[in-house]
Amino acid sequence: MIKVGILGSTGRVGSLLIGNLKDDNVAKLSAVHVFDDLEVELPSDVLITNSMSALLENCDVVIDFSAPVATEELLEEAIKNPKPLVIATTGFNQHQQNLLTEASRVMPLLYSSNMSVGIALLKQLVEKVSSTLEDFDIEIVEHHHKHKVDAPSGTALTLGEFAAKGRGLDIDAVRISGRDGQIGARSKDEIAVMALRGGDIVGRHTVGFYNDGEFLELNHTATSRDTFSKGAIRASKWLVSQPEGLYSINDCLGI
Repeated sequence: MIKVGILGSTGRVGSLLIGNLKDDNVAKLSAVHVFDDLEVELPSDVLITNSMSALLENCDVVIDFSAPVATEELLEEAIKNPKPLVIATTGFNQHQQNLLTEASRVMPLLYSSNMSVGIALLKQLVEKVSSTLEDFDIEIVEHHHKHKVDAPSGTALTLGEFAAKGRGLDIDAVRISGRDGQIGARSKDEIAVMALRGGDIVGRHTVGFYNDGEFLELNHTATSRDTFSKGAIRASKWLVSQPEGLYSINDCLGI
């Protein structure tokens, strides 16, 4: 059995991970890291800790659905005690992104802003359509629940990166995430990435390609966070047998 540790165990997806691992025949929960009260019942042999080193020592792989500051602490500790890491936290600053790269030099690390199979395929489609429909304007809109703290979502930013890649552009140079006032006409290369927040929306992403006389929209809607939990568990089973390096969910799925 693959022993799985969870960082972010008190969050929405963390709770699902705990439940999904109870029913898994290959992976089992061995340790959870907690910052506050854990409201989910755990098997008696699962370690509950607030120590990153203890978390790493008591598992074969860590799944992280937490917050950037917690992931940063995990990465700093894992560099000293390498362990396969599946990271789905979003909203990293440049230092934290650099830590991801540094850690991947000494351990297998899978980072993805979204663990769903549908999003993995959507990224490939976006790059292809962006390249093919080179005269179309690209607009990306994401919807999430009112509790989400970062905007735009990591998934929307990733989709923007793939859209820009399809045209040989740098997303940081062409992305805008807001329009207000007399801003003038839309430029040809700009890629808009807009965020909407409200209610309990799990996640919806629309990548639109707009031209005079026609438009094409690619949509993905997550109706349950189970898709993220199960995707991360699938990724953890794959990652434990990989050499050090930085991987994505697409690598895990072979697409």
